Parts: sequence; C-alpha cells; structure tokens
Amino acid sequence: MLVAGVDSSTQSVKVLLCRAEDGTEVARAAAPHPDGTSVDPRRWWDALQTVRDLLERADAVAVAAQQHGMVALDETGAPVRDALLWNDTRSAPQARALVAGHGGPEAWADAVGSVPLAAFTVGKLRWLAEHEPERARRVATVLLPHDYLTLRLGADAPVTDRGDASGTGYWSPATGEYRDDLLRAALGHAPAVPRVAAPGERVGTTPWGAALAPGTGDNMGAALGLGLRPGDVAVSIGTSGTAYAVAETPAADASGLVAGFADATGRYLPLVCTLNAARVLTSAAALTGVAVDDLARLALTAAPGADGLTFLPYLDGERTPDRPEASGVLTGLTTRNATPANLARAAVEALLCSLADAVGHLAAQGVRPRRVLLIGGGAANAAVRALAPAFFGRPVTVPRPDEYVARGAARQAAWALRGTPGPPDWPDPPATEHTADPATARDARARYAALRDAAPALPQKGTP
Repeated sequence: MLVAGVDSSTQSVKVLLCRAEDGTEVARAAAPHPDGTSVDPRRWWDALQTVRDLLERADAVAVAAQQHGMVALDETGAPVRDALLWNDTRSAPQARALVAGHGGPEAWADAVGSVPLAAFTVGKLRWLAEHEPERARRVATVLLPHDYLTLRLGADAPVTDRGDASGTGYWSPATGEYRDDLLRAALGHAPAVPRVAAPGERVGTTPWGAALAPGTGDNMGAALGLGLRPGDVAVSIGTSGTAYAVAETPAADASGLVAGFADATGRYLPLVCTLNAARVLTSAAALTGVAVDDLARLALTAAPGADGLTFLPYLDGERTPDRPEASGVLTGLTTRNATPANLARAAVEALLCSLADAVGHLAAQGVRPRRVLLIGGGAANAAVRALAPAFFGRPVTVPRPDEYVARGAARQAAWALRGTPGPPDWPDPPATEHTADPATARDARARYAALRDAAPALPQKGTP
C-alpha cells in the first residue's frame, strides 16, 4: 500500500509517495507557492491540485505545513483576508501587548507552554482585531495552514493535531485544552477552532477514498520523518532556522527563547526558531558576487574567525532573540580583512553561532544533546557541514538530503492507515558523521556573543 506525505511550506508544496510498510520512496512532486508573508490560502490548494495525480495514488494522506499561520474563515468557509504567515512580523507589538496585559511571560509559559512572539497565531489575531475590525468581526473559524488543507482534502470536520495546535498561543500542551479566554482577548470573540485529534487518528476520507490523517506542523513532521530519539537535537537550516528535540515532559520557558511545543506522537517538542537561516548564505553570496556553492568554497579558504570580521545576521529582524525591528550588522572591517573569503566565512560562522545559541537554549531547558542532526537546504552547504561540529561542540550527523517534513507526514499517514498504537518503524535515513575541534570556534563565538549582546543599542530597521 502507498501513503502520501504533503509538505506545504512557505515557498512550495512537496509531495512524497512512499510504501506504507517501510517508507521506501516511490515518487515525488512539487509546485511553487506565491511569495510574500501574507498569502491567500486558496493558492495553497491550487498548488496542491497541480500534483493531485500523485496524491490520488495513495491509500492514505497527511499534510504537514508551516506553523503559526492565521487562516481566518467566515461563516461560509471563505477566507476573510490573506493568511498572515509565521514570518510576517507586523503583529510583534500586539504579541507584546497580549503578554504584558494578561499576566506577563511566566503566566503565558504556564498557560500555553510558550511566550507568544510575532510568529504566533494569537498575536496575528490581535493585529486583525486592531487594524481590520470589520474583518475580525466576520471571523467564524480560525485554522492553521495544515488544518485548512486537511479540511479541503476531506476531513469530517475542522481538525488539527497537538503539534500544530501548540504553536497557536491559545492551546496548552500540558492540559490538552484550548484557552478560550486568550483567544477572546486576542480577537474580541471566541471563534470556532478545530478539534485536536489523537496522534495517528483517522480524521476523514479523501474524495478518492484514501484515509486522511490529522497532519501536523512542519517541525513536528520533520521530527517524525527523522525518527528523533531522546538525546537527538535536530537543527534545520531552511527559510527559518530551528533547533528542537523530543521530550517526555512539557517545557515552559518564561524567557520566551524556547517554545514549549508538542510533537506529533504524544510527546513534546521544545523548539527554538530563528528568522534568519539559509537566506544568510544567499545574501552573503549576493554580496560577494558568487553562487552559494562557491560561497562555501570561499569560506573554507579563510582562517577561523574570518580574520576578526564578525557578522550579526539579523537581516529580516529576528525571532530568537525577539528583535523584529533589528537589522544585520558587520563589525571589525579593516583594509586587511576586507576580502570576499573573510565575508563568506563570517556569514557561515554567524549562521552557526545563531544556531549554536539555539541549541544552548534547549540545553538550559533540560535537553541533553547527545548528537546534532543537521537538515534543511542549508545543510547541503559544504562549509556549514565542515564547521558545524566545532560551533555546536559535539558530533554532527548529516542525514541524506530528503524532504523530511513530507516524509514525516507520510509516516503519519501510514500510522492512520494501519491503526496501530504508534507510528510504523521505518529505517533511519543514511547519514554521514562530522567532527571538528571546538577550539577553532571559540574566538568567533565570543565575538559574536559580544556583538549580539550589544545589538539592542544599535540602529534598528528604518532608523538613521
């Protein structure tokens, strides 16, 4: 039997068709999504229709999609406006106001496992209520991106899963319940929200008769696709950067650095997300006038520490730390070190410093990293792979490049198809191991930390 996993990401939709019994890939397809931080959710459905022939070969389907996006529907099920995506930072003031006005960071961490930032759905709902009140009053149902696609694929009713629900800011991983009071505080009324399905539950049937699983968020899908175990920390370098690990108990970090998410299996997924990741590399490549692959080769010709050049990669603001108005900073530039190789090296080191900080935040919440698994498009960069073990201070495993979000969704589909207590045991992906001396990263990490901590005093976006 065959199962299909859908990864509906910010930039595209990918579908992976696999054998249900062992996860062997049979076929794959992809289609682009519109660019931007706000998108008509019907365009995601249109993109999915272009790969429908592949979907219809499956006996079961699941959708994993970008987290947090606000899909607000009216009574007829039509969107009241374009969906605000996770990387739309306009709601940063509203998220801060909600936190300050309803008990402060500790109260939110206790209530929903996370301190909402601009990315979270709850802040986007508050933005809608303040800036588009007529539309806000028309909102009858609020869904997440994967919920919207699951419903249109044939779910019996609006449905979500623990993993994606844990990123809304109004559902508690610890209690398994929605916080209608927080939802009402954000939007002004409490709209309908999707039922939270059990892991691996069958929630409907597609038009061609396939079983439909509840789906999940993209990070939860990747964790399932990788088969993460305790002691594994996944670091994903995509549009955003993420570091996450499976845990048996929920996290509640009042600092807001670690989001206390749930995973797709009934456990928990403490996670740190940065706004700037792979685009740090593409931006540096553009600055140096080379292709991204050439940027890697250039970076590896420079000495550790980029001869004193330090880069703070907050090119589009930042989520961790919470600095939505920040901009990138380059310091230590002299006539001696102003070379393309040093700029390339500084960009790679900055990306890895940011992600190493993220792993450190997880450790502060009780995660004990045994190894780091490096995935995402940025993991294909040769300089990233070579330098990462030194910056993370532990061995780095790089699984074979694959669509792990889609693979995790496919594994969930197989789970729903078989009706077993847990997901099927699919083999771990082939991987390579990388090691390096942490001493080679100490100087760069120290200079990065000093610049990071000084950054709040530096000019922000839009300031002279």
